[in-house]
Order: sequence, then structure tokens, then C-alpha cells
Amino acid sequence: MVQVSFELSEDVLSSVRKDPESFTREFRLAAAVKWYEIGLVSQSRATEIAGLSRAAFIDALGQFQVSAFQYDIDEIAEEVDRE
Repeated sequence: MVQVSFELSEDVLSSVRKDPESFTREFRLAAAVKWYEIGLVSQSRATEIAGLSRAAFIDALGQFQVSAFQYDIDEIAEEVDRE
């Protein structure tokens, strides 16, 4: 396993009113949701990044107003043509 670390000023944590553990947890989730939203990672990989179960990650997607279903227009057209 790889460990990633970076430095932030205490002002950053206090401005978002988070302790380091909460900040890290929310940062991982935000990154996972965004990377999933733009198609950079699969839902499975995003759950791993976020450190959540799939069900919890899908719930989080709803909180971020991101669809759990990631299809582009070509994939939708293929589905319609198959019907």
C-alpha cells in the first residue's frame, strides 16, 4: 500500500472547521466522487479511493448530486437500438 501525504496550514483546516481525520476522509470522498463523475475511475475504484462500501458511495453520490449511472450518449443509443 502507498501512503500519500501533503502539508496544509492550520488555517485551511480551521476555515473548513475540520480536524485532520475528518478533512482527510472528506477529501478522499470528494476526489473519488469527482473522478467518478468525469469518468476517470470506475465506481468500484472510486469506492476504494473513498474508503466506503458501494452502497455508502452511491448514497454519497446522491449527496453530491452525481448520478450513479455513467453513460455517454453513444452508450445510450446502443441500448435503445438493442431494444
